[in-house]
Amino acid sequence: MAEIAKLATPLTIAQRIVSNPRFGQFILAIIILNAITLGLETDNRIVSFAGSWLYFFDKIAIAIFTVELALKLVAQRRDFFRDGWNIFDTVIVAIAYAPAGAGFSVLRALRILRALRLLSVVPRMRQVVGGLISAIPAMGSVIILLLLTFYIAAVMTTKLFGDAFPQWFGSIGSSLYSLFQIMTLESWSMGIVRPVMEVYPFAWAFFVPFVLISSFIVLNLFIAIIVNSMHEAQDEESQKERDMILSEVRSVSEQVGEIQRDMEKLFKRGGI
Repeated sequence: MAEIAKLATPLTIAQRIVSNPRFGQFILAIIILNAITLGLETDNRIVSFAGSWLYFFDKIAIAIFTVELALKLVAQRRDFFRDGWNIFDTVIVAIAYAPAGAGFSVLRALRILRALRLLSVVPRMRQVVGGLISAIPAMGSVIILLLLTFYIAAVMTTKLFGDAFPQWFGSIGSSLYSLFQIMTLESWSMGIVRPVMEVYPFAWAFFVPFVLISSFIVLNLFIAIIVNSMHEAQDEESQKERDMILSEVRSVSEQVGEIQRDMEKLFKRGGI
């Protein structure tokens, strides 16, 4: 009975619940359903028909998320605060407890951020986010290159086209915004470049290289860095899994070796 009591401590119970795959699947289902209900709350017809039920389910979901975090805190103890995903989940859930007054309407609107908890629950999404975060340092040089390109282009367009087209290139700020629009390829030709070319026929000699450099070269460098970081993150995860499997195999082989040695000792004692 004493051994059973030791096994039934709050720590072991919390660890078993948190490590159970069905518990994770249950939390995932609640996150998805809660995101759907928060979206339904934006429809006045649905709110007038089933608003009380939506509000009730929202409270139930918050209670479940709170219990989940409490179980993780008990199971992981100090390690709970060393995991960035746990801190992320805590902040997202804490937003739900913001007061409902008018001064906190923005915080109440941020309740839909609970859908972002899918990032911490689904392992594949965690790998994607990890790849994006690990790509940030490498993206620094590309960002500097892009900013330098924009600044040089903004100064040139302000000097060249600012007098005739002040609404687009009258200042550095307006030139930067117009160049950003051109980079995104949103109405860049018919909306900006062709009207400029009616006054400056050779303006294409500036805008075409700018589009090629900013849209097709620099932005593709961003994509290449992100893809490479995601591959590295997946390789690290695969290496961890391989190391874990290898350690388990070694542990099993050591146990088998100990059993063989014990059997040999028994055989020797028995005179077999």
